[in-house]
Amino acid sequence: MIVNRTILGDESGQGAAEYLLLFGGVIVISIMALLMYKEYFKKGVPFNAGDDLNTVRACTKSG
Repeated sequence: MIVNRTILGDESGQGAAEYLLLFGGVIVISIMALLMYKEYFKKGVPFNAGDDLNTVRACTKSG
């Protein structure tokens, strides 16, 4: 019974594991975003983030 209580009461590494999961999730989301927007970073591609931003702003102003 003493062994069970010490195992259940030991939470010393829980905070580190939670931070590891949090940072892992952030890294996965960042990699997914880079893969989705990789065309913006290639040279010679007609995509222009500035033009896209202006288009979005014009659409939101018009209603």
